[in-house]
Amino acid sequence: MPSDNCLKLGIPSGSLQEATAELFRRAGYKISFNSRSYYPTIDDDEIECVLIRAQEMARYVQDGVLDAGLTGHDWIVENGADVVEVAELVFSKVSRRPVRWVLCVPENSPFQSVKDLQGKRIATEAVGLTQRYLDKHGVTAKVEFSWGATEVKPPQLADAIVEVTETGSSLRANQLRILDEVVTSTPRFIANRDAYAEAWKKQRIDDIVLMLRGAMAAEGKVGLMMNVPRDSMQQVLSLLPALQQPTVSSLSDEHWVDVNTVVDESIVRHIIPRLKAAGARGIVEYPLSKIID
Repeated sequence: MPSDNCLKLGIPSGSLQEATAELFRRAGYKISFNSRSYYPTIDDDEIECVLIRAQEMARYVQDGVLDAGLTGHDWIVENGADVVEVAELVFSKVSRRPVRWVLCVPENSPFQSVKDLQGKRIATEAVGLTQRYLDKHGVTAKVEFSWGATEVKPPQLADAIVEVTETGSSLRANQLRILDEVVTSTPRFIANRDAYAEAWKKQRIDDIVLMLRGAMAAEGKVGLMMNVPRDSMQQVLSLLPALQQPTVSSLSDEHWVDVNTVVDESIVRHIIPRLKAAGARGIVEYPLSKIID
């Protein structure tokens, strides 16, 4: 039976949708999508999920339509949204590298800085973000919303653009050069200020963020446990690049100890042969779903 308490949670549609669902799964929540519904199901009666474009998420959270949600820092700035940024969540191949919004002009343009764009025309999808950047630099320009293909607009349709990039390859392919970085963005878990002031909702939000962070911390890591002769313990410990100090426990045989630690999965194939050569026995590798500090 549904609970009287309910947390309205926004899930970003589009490129982060599946990665968000996967992160929640690793954190212990199962989110399922129906292709015809904007209301994903989640195996928690106290959470109601809604699919919302990341570009709009901060506005709905600010206005209290949603209690919390995930979106990029860039879209918080774009909307000028007054929300609580509870956590930064760099959790997927899509979001691993921060995206950059950059001010660009054609390679052969005479413009060398934002100051040179006084009175000029700038095309961008992020009008609010761009206007705030120009205001910060004391520059007045005509900022126009771009519906797409922004890179091809200079120089005929715009003097400059503000566009999002990760590697800059698309900009170079369109003979554009970067004048300045406008903002760097990573995904954020955000909350409505009034909702975050309510004890029950704050606790639920903080609990979710704790589990999401735990799932992110465990990504790419595994546990190792092994039995080690006491006289080989220091040699074995010197081979272990641990998350924290390895746990060493006594065994019933006083000549042996149990060593338990966490390592990057990528080094396991190199380190296990060295551990065995150093005297470790009964080496077990096991998966990790969450690491909570």
